[in-house]
Amino acid sequence: MALQAIILAALVAVAIARPENTPSYGYGATTPSSGPAKYDFNYAVNDPPSGNDFGHQEARDGPNTQGSYYVLLPDGRLEKVVYTVNGDSGYVADVTYEGEASTPRPYTPAPHYA
Repeated sequence: MALQAIILAALVAVAIARPENTPSYGYGATTPSSGPAKYDFNYAVNDPPSGNDFGHQEARDGPNTQGSYYVLLPDGRLEKVVYTVNGDSGYVADVTYEGEASTPRPYTPAPHYA
């Protein structure tokens, strides 16, 4: 009899804990957290000893995005990219280079000690 009471209590607990509304996995109405995207960011790195010099900035307001980035290439040139995305127009970029390409220094391995 005690075993039947325990089983009945467990079934009642499971029935009470069950959520009344099961979640729907479709797309619902737009909420403030899922509204149109709006952001602005940028960063830059300039570390002469390592040769790293790069950065990126971008701003978006709904379907329209504009930004740019740059990177110091191993051949000494600076590559700059300015881009836009307006709605469904796709990614449109303008790529430019500053400076003259030069031959990188030859690789010299570190000495190996026995």
